[in-house]
Amino acid sequence: MQSPSSSPEGSHPDLPPNQDSPEGPAASAPDIHPPPEGTERVIDGRLRAYFGGYWIKVYPVPDDTLVEKQRLIFALTRRLFNHVEHGLYVPGVRLDEARRAYEHESDPEKKRIKGGMLAAALFNRAADMLTKLVELQSLGIEIGPGDPLMRRCGQHLQEALSLGRLVKHRSGEEGIDELWGEPFKAFAFPIREFYHSRYIKLSMMMRCIDDLVLTTVPTLEQCPGHLGVGPMISALGEAAKEYAQSLRSDTDVFDTWSALAVAKEHLDAHRAQLPKRAPTAERNLALESEHLIKDVAQLLFYMARARVPMPKSAAEIGDRNRALSERIGTPTYPMSTGAAVLAQR
Repeated sequence: MQSPSSSPEGSHPDLPPNQDSPEGPAASAPDIHPPPEGTERVIDGRLRAYFGGYWIKVYPVPDDTLVEKQRLIFALTRRLFNHVEHGLYVPGVRLDEARRAYEHESDPEKKRIKGGMLAAALFNRAADMLTKLVELQSLGIEIGPGDPLMRRCGQHLQEALSLGRLVKHRSGEEGIDELWGEPFKAFAFPIREFYHSRYIKLSMMMRCIDDLVLTTVPTLEQCPGHLGVGPMISALGEAAKEYAQSLRSDTDVFDTWSALAVAKEHLDAHRAQLPKRAPTAERNLALESEHLIKDVAQLLFYMARARVPMPKSAAEIGDRNRALSERIGTPTYPMSTGAAVLAQR
Protein backbone atom coordinates (compact mmCIF):
# COMPACT_ATOMS: atom_id res chain seq x y z
CA MET A 1 0.00 0.00 0.00
CA GLN A 2 1.31 3.39 -0.86
CA SER A 3 2.41 5.98 1.58
CA PRO A 4 1.53 9.65 1.50
CA SER A 5 2.87 13.10 0.86
CA SER A 6 1.04 16.22 1.81
CA SER A 7 0.26 19.94 1.78
CA PRO A 8 -3.03 21.92 2.09
CA GLU A 9 -4.99 23.17 -0.92
CA GLY A 10 -3.02 25.72 -2.92
CA SER A 11 -0.05 25.74 -0.53
CA HIS A 12 -1.36 23.31 2.06
CA PRO A 13 -0.23 19.76 2.87
CA ASP A 14 -1.16 16.81 0.61
CA LEU A 15 0.44 13.41 0.09
CA PRO A 16 1.91 10.95 -2.55
CA PRO A 17 3.21 7.44 -2.04
CA ASN A 18 6.73 6.69 -0.89
CA GLN A 19 8.98 5.16 -3.51
CA ASP A 20 11.67 4.17 -1.01
CA SER A 21 11.16 0.45 -1.50
CA PRO A 22 12.60 -2.15 -3.85
CA GLU A 23 9.02 -3.18 -4.58
CA GLY A 24 7.82 0.31 -5.53
CA PRO A 25 5.71 2.62 -3.37
CA ALA A 26 6.29 1.98 0.28
CA ALA A 27 3.69 -0.02 2.16
CA SER A 28 1.75 1.44 5.04
CA ALA A 29 2.65 -1.63 7.14
CA PRO A 30 4.43 -0.64 10.36
CA ASP A 31 8.21 -0.31 10.08
CA ILE A 32 10.17 -2.50 12.49
CA HIS A 33 12.25 0.55 13.42
CA PRO A 34 10.20 3.56 12.27
CA PRO A 35 11.97 6.91 12.20
CA PRO A 36 10.83 9.68 14.56
CA GLU A 37 7.70 11.57 13.51
CA GLY A 38 8.56 14.44 11.21
CA THR A 39 11.80 12.90 9.92
CA GLU A 40 12.52 14.28 6.45
CA ARG A 41 14.13 12.48 3.51
CA VAL A 42 14.49 13.10 -0.19
CA ILE A 43 12.88 10.09 -1.89
CA ASP A 44 12.87 9.84 -5.69
CA GLY A 45 13.73 13.52 -5.92
CA ARG A 46 10.89 14.66 -3.60
CA LEU A 47 11.20 15.89 -0.05
CA ARG A 48 9.01 13.80 2.22
CA ALA A 49 8.41 13.61 5.96
CA TYR A 50 7.42 10.61 8.06
CA PHE A 51 4.05 10.86 9.80
CA GLY A 52 1.81 8.10 11.10
CA GLY A 53 3.56 5.32 9.18
CA TYR A 54 3.67 7.17 5.84
CA TRP A 55 6.30 9.17 4.01
CA ILE A 56 4.36 12.32 3.17
CA LYS A 57 5.29 14.76 0.47
CA VAL A 58 6.02 18.13 2.06
CA TYR A 59 5.97 21.64 0.66
CA PRO A 60 7.81 24.87 1.52
CA VAL A 61 6.23 26.67 4.47
CA PRO A 62 5.40 30.33 3.74
CA ASP A 63 6.47 33.11 6.08
CA ASP A 64 4.33 33.41 9.19
CA THR A 65 2.83 36.78 8.25
CA LEU A 66 -0.67 38.18 8.33
CA VAL A 67 -0.89 38.25 4.53
CA GLU A 68 0.09 34.56 4.31
CA LYS A 69 -2.44 33.66 7.00
CA GLN A 70 -5.09 35.53 5.03
CA ARG A 71 -4.28 33.58 1.85
CA LEU A 72 -4.27 30.29 3.74
CA ILE A 73 -7.60 30.96 5.48
CA PHE A 74 -9.22 32.00 2.19
CA ALA A 75 -8.07 28.76 0.55
CA LEU A 76 -9.20 26.62 3.48
CA THR A 77 -12.61 28.30 3.66
CA ARG A 78 -13.16 27.87 -0.08
CA ARG A 79 -12.18 24.20 0.18
CA LEU A 80 -14.50 23.71 3.15
CA PHE A 81 -17.59 24.92 1.30
CA ASN A 82 -16.78 22.64 -1.64
CA HIS A 83 -17.42 19.65 0.62
CA VAL A 84 -20.40 20.56 2.81
CA GLU A 85 -24.14 20.76 2.24
CA HIS A 86 -25.36 23.07 -0.50
CA GLY A 87 -26.84 26.49 0.22
CA LEU A 88 -24.94 27.35 3.40
CA TYR A 89 -22.72 30.11 2.00
CA VAL A 90 -23.61 33.53 3.44
CA PRO A 91 -21.46 36.69 3.00
CA GLY A 92 -20.02 38.31 6.10
CA VAL A 93 -22.07 41.47 5.60
CA ARG A 94 -25.18 39.44 6.53
CA LEU A 95 -23.78 38.14 9.81
CA ASP A 96 -26.36 39.91 12.00
CA GLU A 97 -29.23 38.58 9.86
CA ALA A 98 -27.82 35.05 10.00
CA ARG A 99 -27.46 35.23 13.78
CA ARG A 100 -31.04 36.42 14.29
CA ALA A 101 -32.37 33.69 12.00
CA TYR A 102 -30.44 31.05 13.95
CA GLU A 103 -31.34 32.31 17.42
CA HIS A 104 -35.06 32.72 16.66
CA GLU A 105 -35.47 29.29 15.02
CA SER A 106 -37.29 26.72 17.16
CA ASP A 107 -37.45 23.79 14.72
CA PRO A 108 -34.36 21.60 15.46
CA GLU A 109 -33.87 20.53 11.84
CA LYS A 110 -34.08 24.07 10.48
CA LYS A 111 -31.91 25.35 13.34
CA ARG A 112 -29.16 22.91 12.30
CA ILE A 113 -29.18 24.31 8.75
CA LYS A 114 -29.30 27.90 9.96
CA GLY A 115 -26.39 27.15 12.28
CA GLY A 116 -24.35 26.18 9.22
CA MET A 117 -25.37 29.42 7.49
CA LEU A 118 -24.32 31.40 10.56
CA ALA A 119 -20.97 29.59 10.55
CA ALA A 120 -20.46 30.62 6.92
CA ALA A 121 -21.25 34.25 7.72
CA LEU A 122 -18.78 34.15 10.63
CA PHE A 123 -16.04 32.72 8.38
CA ASN A 124 -16.65 35.42 5.80
CA ARG A 125 -16.77 38.26 8.34
CA ALA A 126 -13.43 37.05 9.71
CA ALA A 127 -12.05 37.00 6.15
CA ASP A 128 -13.32 40.56 5.61
CA MET A 129 -11.51 41.68 8.76
CA LEU A 130 -8.28 39.99 7.71
CA THR A 131 -8.45 41.71 4.34
CA LYS A 132 -8.68 45.13 5.99
CA LEU A 133 -5.96 44.29 8.51
CA VAL A 134 -3.62 43.29 5.68
CA GLU A 135 -4.39 46.57 3.92
CA LEU A 136 -3.56 48.53 7.08
CA GLN A 137 -0.37 46.56 7.55
CA SER A 138 0.68 47.33 3.97
CA LEU A 139 0.42 51.04 4.87
CA GLY A 140 2.94 50.56 7.67
CA ILE A 141 0.43 50.32 10.51
CA GLU A 142 1.55 47.80 13.10
CA ILE A 143 -1.01 45.03 13.69
CA GLY A 144 -0.23 42.94 16.75
CA PRO A 145 -1.94 39.79 18.05
CA GLY A 146 -3.65 41.88 20.73
CA ASP A 147 -5.30 44.18 18.22
CA PRO A 148 -9.09 44.32 18.87
CA LEU A 149 -9.89 43.35 15.28
CA MET A 150 -7.49 40.41 15.47
CA ARG A 151 -9.21 39.23 18.65
CA ARG A 152 -12.64 39.65 17.08
CA CYS A 153 -11.48 37.72 14.00
CA GLY A 154 -10.32 34.84 16.20
CA GLN A 155 -13.63 34.85 18.09
CA HIS A 156 -15.58 34.62 14.83
CA LEU A 157 -13.48 31.70 13.61
CA GLN A 158 -13.81 29.90 16.94
CA GLU A 159 -17.60 30.33 16.98
CA ALA A 160 -17.79 29.09 13.39
CA LEU A 161 -15.82 26.01 14.45
CA SER A 162 -18.34 25.21 17.21
CA LEU A 163 -21.26 25.60 14.77
CA GLY A 164 -19.55 23.51 12.12
CA ARG A 165 -20.35 20.36 14.07
CA LEU A 166 -23.96 20.82 12.96
CA VAL A 167 -23.07 20.56 9.27
CA LYS A 168 -22.89 17.37 7.23
CA HIS A 169 -20.69 16.36 4.35
CA ARG A 170 -22.20 17.03 0.93
CA SER A 171 -23.03 13.32 0.73
CA GLY A 172 -25.46 13.78 3.61
CA GLU A 173 -23.39 11.53 5.84
CA GLU A 174 -21.11 12.43 8.74
CA GLY A 175 -19.78 15.91 9.27
CA ILE A 176 -16.13 16.62 8.62
CA ASP A 177 -15.10 18.54 11.72
CA GLU A 178 -11.45 18.59 10.64
CA LEU A 179 -12.24 20.94 7.75
CA TRP A 180 -14.21 23.30 9.99
CA GLY A 181 -11.30 23.54 12.40
CA GLU A 182 -8.64 24.32 9.83
CA PRO A 183 -9.30 28.07 9.28
CA PHE A 184 -9.19 28.66 13.05
CA LYS A 185 -5.99 26.62 13.42
CA ALA A 186 -4.40 28.55 10.56
CA PHE A 187 -5.29 31.80 12.36
CA ALA A 188 -4.38 30.78 15.90
CA PHE A 189 -1.14 28.86 15.37
CA PRO A 190 2.11 29.51 13.50
CA ILE A 191 1.82 28.37 9.87
CA ARG A 192 4.56 25.77 10.37
CA GLU A 193 2.54 24.18 13.18
CA PHE A 194 -0.57 24.22 11.02
CA TYR A 195 1.26 22.39 8.22
CA HIS A 196 2.49 19.82 10.73
CA SER A 197 -1.09 19.18 11.89
CA ARG A 198 -2.22 18.75 8.27
CA TYR A 199 0.47 16.15 7.60
CA ILE A 200 -0.74 14.19 10.62
CA LYS A 201 -4.36 14.46 9.45
CA LEU A 202 -3.39 13.30 5.97
CA SER A 203 -1.63 10.24 7.38
CA MET A 204 -4.83 9.45 9.31
CA MET A 205 -6.82 9.72 6.09
CA MET A 206 -4.40 7.36 4.34
CA ARG A 207 -4.78 4.88 7.19
CA CYS A 208 -8.58 5.13 6.95
CA ILE A 209 -8.40 4.37 3.21
CA ASP A 210 -6.07 1.42 3.74
CA ASP A 211 -8.30 0.02 6.47
CA LEU A 212 -11.40 0.36 4.31
CA VAL A 213 -9.77 -1.54 1.45
CA LEU A 214 -8.32 -4.21 3.74
CA THR A 215 -11.63 -4.90 5.48
CA THR A 216 -13.88 -5.02 2.41
CA VAL A 217 -11.86 -6.66 -0.37
CA PRO A 218 -11.70 -10.22 1.09
CA THR A 219 -15.47 -10.27 1.65
CA LEU A 220 -16.57 -8.69 -1.62
CA GLU A 221 -14.24 -10.93 -3.65
CA GLN A 222 -16.14 -13.95 -2.28
CA CYS A 223 -19.62 -12.60 -2.95
CA PRO A 224 -21.56 -14.20 -5.83
CA GLY A 225 -20.78 -12.59 -9.15
CA HIS A 226 -18.05 -10.26 -7.91
CA LEU A 227 -14.86 -12.23 -8.51
CA GLY A 228 -12.18 -9.75 -9.60
CA VAL A 229 -13.67 -6.71 -7.87
CA GLY A 230 -10.90 -6.72 -5.24
CA PRO A 231 -8.15 -5.35 -7.53
CA MET A 232 -10.59 -2.66 -8.71
CA ILE A 233 -11.23 -1.50 -5.13
CA SER A 234 -7.51 -1.61 -4.36
CA ALA A 235 -6.78 0.43 -7.48
CA LEU A 236 -9.27 3.09 -6.41
CA GLY A 237 -7.76 3.15 -2.92
CA GLU A 238 -4.27 3.75 -4.34
CA ALA A 239 -5.56 6.41 -6.74
CA ALA A 240 -7.42 8.07 -3.87
CA LYS A 241 -4.28 8.26 -1.75
CA GLU A 242 -2.23 9.52 -4.68
CA TYR A 243 -4.71 12.27 -5.53
CA ALA A 244 -5.08 13.32 -1.90
CA GLN A 245 -1.32 13.81 -1.84
CA SER A 246 -1.29 16.10 -4.87
CA LEU A 247 -1.87 19.82 -5.24
CA ARG A 248 -3.94 21.13 -8.12
CA SER A 249 -0.86 23.14 -9.11
CA ASP A 250 1.36 20.03 -9.37
CA THR A 251 2.54 19.11 -12.85
CA ASP A 252 1.21 15.57 -12.48
CA VAL A 253 -2.33 16.60 -11.46
CA PHE A 254 -3.59 15.58 -14.91
CA ASP A 255 -2.44 12.03 -14.21
CA THR A 256 -3.52 11.84 -10.58
CA TRP A 257 -7.04 13.17 -11.19
CA SER A 258 -7.68 11.09 -14.32
CA ALA A 259 -6.46 7.95 -12.52
CA LEU A 260 -8.86 8.61 -9.65
CA ALA A 261 -11.79 9.41 -11.95
CA VAL A 262 -11.25 6.34 -14.13
CA ALA A 263 -10.86 3.98 -11.15
CA LYS A 264 -14.11 5.35 -9.72
CA GLU A 265 -15.89 4.95 -13.10
CA HIS A 266 -14.78 1.32 -13.31
CA LEU A 267 -16.36 0.51 -9.95
CA ASP A 268 -19.49 2.52 -10.74
CA ALA A 269 -19.92 0.45 -13.90
CA HIS A 270 -19.27 -2.87 -12.14
CA ARG A 271 -22.21 -5.29 -12.05
CA ALA A 272 -22.48 -8.79 -10.62
CA GLN A 273 -21.96 -11.53 -13.19
CA LEU A 274 -24.35 -14.40 -12.37
CA PRO A 275 -25.68 -17.37 -14.31
CA LYS A 276 -29.11 -16.75 -15.81
CA ARG A 277 -30.73 -19.26 -13.49
CA ALA A 278 -28.92 -18.32 -10.30
CA PRO A 279 -30.98 -18.99 -7.14
CA THR A 280 -32.91 -16.07 -5.71
CA ALA A 281 -30.87 -16.08 -2.49
CA GLU A 282 -27.67 -15.81 -4.53
CA ARG A 283 -29.09 -12.95 -6.60
CA ASN A 284 -30.13 -11.08 -3.46
CA LEU A 285 -26.67 -11.52 -1.98
CA ALA A 286 -25.06 -10.31 -5.21
CA LEU A 287 -27.28 -7.22 -5.24
CA GLU A 288 -26.56 -6.42 -1.60
CA SER A 289 -22.82 -6.69 -2.15
CA GLU A 290 -23.13 -4.56 -5.29
CA HIS A 291 -24.62 -1.76 -3.20
CA LEU A 292 -21.77 -2.11 -0.71
CA ILE A 293 -19.18 -1.90 -3.52
CA LYS A 294 -20.74 1.36 -4.75
CA ASP A 295 -20.71 2.82 -1.22
CA VAL A 296 -17.08 1.83 -0.67
CA ALA A 297 -16.14 3.49 -3.96
CA GLN A 298 -18.03 6.65 -3.06
CA LEU A 299 -16.44 6.92 0.37
CA LEU A 300 -12.93 6.45 -1.04
CA PHE A 301 -13.68 9.21 -3.54
CA TYR A 302 -15.04 11.54 -0.85
CA MET A 303 -11.99 11.10 1.37
CA ALA A 304 -9.61 11.69 -1.53
CA ARG A 305 -11.26 15.00 -2.37
CA ALA A 306 -11.78 16.22 1.21
CA ARG A 307 -8.30 15.05 2.29
CA VAL A 308 -9.56 14.06 5.73
CA PRO A 309 -10.56 10.71 7.25
CA MET A 310 -14.25 9.88 7.49
CA PRO A 311 -14.07 7.25 10.25
CA LYS A 312 -17.77 7.11 11.16
CA SER A 313 -18.78 6.36 7.58
CA ALA A 314 -15.94 3.84 7.32
CA ALA A 315 -17.11 2.15 10.54
CA GLU A 316 -20.66 1.89 9.19
CA ILE A 317 -19.36 0.21 6.04
CA GLY A 318 -17.26 -2.05 8.25
CA ASP A 319 -20.40 -3.17 10.11
CA ARG A 320 -22.20 -3.92 6.83
CA ASN A 321 -19.16 -5.78 5.56
CA ARG A 322 -19.00 -7.84 8.75
CA ALA A 323 -22.66 -8.82 8.48
CA LEU A 324 -22.16 -9.76 4.83
CA SER A 325 -19.06 -11.76 5.66
CA GLU A 326 -20.92 -13.76 8.30
CA ARG A 327 -23.52 -14.71 5.73
CA ILE A 328 -21.00 -15.97 3.19
CA GLY A 329 -18.54 -17.42 5.72
CA THR A 330 -15.40 -15.35 5.08
CA PRO A 331 -13.05 -13.97 7.75
CA THR A 332 -13.17 -10.24 8.52
CA TYR A 333 -10.33 -7.88 9.31
CA PRO A 334 -10.92 -5.28 12.03
CA MET A 335 -10.03 -1.64 11.60
CA SER A 336 -6.64 -0.55 12.89
CA THR A 337 -6.52 0.85 16.40
CA GLY A 338 -6.12 4.37 15.05
CA ALA A 339 -9.18 4.12 12.83
CA ALA A 340 -11.24 2.57 15.62
CA VAL A 341 -10.36 5.42 18.00
CA LEU A 342 -11.28 7.96 15.32
CA ALA A 343 -14.64 6.31 14.73
CA GLN A 344 -15.53 6.60 18.43
CA ARG A 345 -15.08 10.39 18.45
